[in-house]
Amino acid sequence: MSFIAMNRFKIRPGREADFEQIWKSRESHLNELKGFREFRLLKGPASEDSCLYSSHVVWDSREDFEAWTKSEQFRASHRNAGKSEGESPIMGHPSFEGFETVIHES
Repeated sequence: MSFIAMNRFKIRPGREADFEQIWKSRESHLNELKGFREFRLLKGPASEDSCLYSSHVVWDSREDFEAWTKSEQFRASHRNAGKSEGESPIMGHPSFEGFETVIHES
């Protein structure tokens, strides 16, 4: 079964477009790795103090995901993470969640 890796981000109000542009202009390298299936950036609910986003990556297995985190492609993709002019649109550090697929229907 598959493994889903998710990072949740709290984004400063009014900085959603900046955050989305960071992702649109990044060098992903995900498709260079064995086991990569799909990437999505999800926009969630907004409140007075933040807007919630989640990156959602589907891998063939937890082992494939772990190989990604130890790869040169991972280091290259994250080389400029957290570097932006002025105050970052991201509030704090992302929150990681990893899930093993138990049931899949399509």
